[in-house]
Amino acid sequence: MWRSDGWTAQVIKNEDDDGWAVAMTKDGEPEPALVGPWTMGRDKKNPKPLDGNAFNTLVKTAREFVRRSEQQLHAALHQSITVTAQSARVTVRLDIVPDEDNPYATLSAKDDAGELQAELRVAPSFKLNRASAVAWVEGGFARLT
Repeated sequence: MWRSDGWTAQVIKNEDDDGWAVAMTKDGEPEPALVGPWTMGRDKKNPKPLDGNAFNTLVKTAREFVRRSEQQLHAALHQSITVTAQSARVTVRLDIVPDEDNPYATLSAKDDAGELQAELRVAPSFKLNRASAVAWVEGGFARLT
């Protein structure tokens, strides 16, 4: 086990086969951010020892994995599309709030000058695409069902 830089690397028995895995856990988090295979030692039974270089590589990989996961989550929760409807360019945004008890989303429209044209609360399952954005704008920003 290595602990440094806000991360802990722990070599663990791989439950899926006879090999070993390494779990990278960010300090304060209950679950590992990343679990990956780990190399067997020379005896082909025990894990290869962790060293400083391997730990630093694992920290870099885990940080990158967490960063990508956060970017993907942000992209899924905050969508935006610009459409031309009624001879005007409008940017329609869908911002999802993934609350455990009461998830919801806000659909909003801004003109080219950034002025808010409309805002509407919608179901978090609302699908924002070019067709739905154009239909909402051309429908006068009417409440959606």
